Amino acid sequence: MDDRKKPELLVPAAGLEVLKTAVIFGADAVYIGGEAFGLRAKAKNFTMEEMAEGISFAHARGVKVYVTANILAHNEDLEGAERYFGELRDMRPDPCDALIISDPGLFTIAKTVWPEAEIHISTQANNTNYQTWLFWWRLGAKRVVSARELSLEEIHVIREHIPEEMEIESFVQGSMCISYSGRCLLSNYFTGRDANRGSCTHPCRWKYAVVEETRPGEYLPVYENERGTYIFNSKDLCMIEHIPELVAAGIDSFKIEGRMKTALYVAAVTRTYRRAIDDYSESPEKYAAGLAWYREEISKCTHRHFSTGFYFGKPTEESQIYDNSTYVNEYTYLGMIEETAKEPWPWQNEEGRGMVTESGRETVRTESGHETGEVDLNESIRGNKASLKYDEKKNRYKPNTKYGHTYSAESRKIPGMLARFEQRNKFTVGESIEIMKPDGRNVAVTVEALYTEEGEAVESCPHARQVLWVRLSENAECGDLLRRREAKDESEGRTVSV
Repeated sequence: MDDRKKPELLVPAAGLEVLKTAVIFGADAVYIGGEAFGLRAKAKNFTMEEMAEGISFAHARGVKVYVTANILAHNEDLEGAERYFGELRDMRPDPCDALIISDPGLFTIAKTVWPEAEIHISTQANNTNYQTWLFWWRLGAKRVVSARELSLEEIHVIREHIPEEMEIESFVQGSMCISYSGRCLLSNYFTGRDANRGSCTHPCRWKYAVVEETRPGEYLPVYENERGTYIFNSKDLCMIEHIPELVAAGIDSFKIEGRMKTALYVAAVTRTYRRAIDDYSESPEKYAAGLAWYREEISKCTHRHFSTGFYFGKPTEESQIYDNSTYVNEYTYLGMIEETAKEPWPWQNEEGRGMVTESGRETVRTESGHETGEVDLNESIRGNKASLKYDEKKNRYKPNTKYGHTYSAESRKIPGMLARFEQRNKFTVGESIEIMKPDGRNVAVTVEALYTEEGEAVESCPHARQVLWVRLSENAECGDLLRRREAKDESEGRTVSV
């Protein structure tokens, strides 16, 4: 690697969970949107409170946070801009590290309200030559995001003509817009939702056919197959195999597209680029040796087929996907581990928790009528398999043969480690899933048990965003992600878990 610093890995976040995932899985910086002035109106985006929490979380781990305000503003958009930038400036305990702006009007307001703010110029400003970089530099911008339509050769020329301390940020992974630098009018024309103000409906991904004006209703045969042709549907950008060329071009920040993506997508892409950048920084040989792993891991995120975009010349017909608009989706996101606990169970306190004796007998302090005693969970109570119900008022587990889960030797093992998570997709006890770890490991595990927050054992987690505890055949750690591999059922044309 040359004398220039290691490139920054810049990762998108749609919400607080995704921001934390990006930080844990190796981002150097995260870019997010507030509830106004960003180009992802359909993303969850951040409230001011969530933004403050996310910035604090990132800063505590040495990661920067940039806030987007990159719409092409109309007159009515300007009214609240001064107040918004003032709120960002005064955010506590820490403000964001930079603003991402494309509109000269918003740029002017930001510089007036917050003169010391670092400002990055969005790709939405159509930055295609070094004079544009110099223009923004003279106005006080620190960094400019290159248009996706530039080749690496053109970026290298820009690098040679701008100050050393000025930065180039370029996309390396994610969706490619069919229109020049995202300046698309299709969404506004078809639906009245303006892509340049954050409301794109992605009509480039729709199915189209050609109709001659004098023959309405007669669809001409321009399709690639019986489903029609997706004539605007571009492949995704992926430069994981070209880190040396990106570095040689003088790019300072490698940007991942996808501010509406899930935590699973962000984890997979961040982890893969983190290792690739670090390996190449250590030695080109180590990077070359890891190429097979990078390719395998990057393909596990949800994506369309990959291309290198404009970086090695203008795209050809091979850069388009004509037969469908679907994603390649091999894995389903199940949840992120938020907390772990060993025995005693985390939902019991000192007075009512379970104990494991030297003989391995697991017991729970219970109350039945006026009597209390120790109940062996691996035995029966009066001939019945024991089921326990938690009494919150008295902080005790009661024998309960009518409700709750049946505890028995075959259904309740002595736990080693429990992990708390918020469900994102359904899975069941007995399934084979995978722990995705920030260090690059993927650990295959079996789901041994699931418990509600109240301690009730359940066989599955069908309720969206339900908080549960899980026991796996291998221990998970805070920040790990749970995912399940899916296989395509060719007869049904759908995905099934494997």
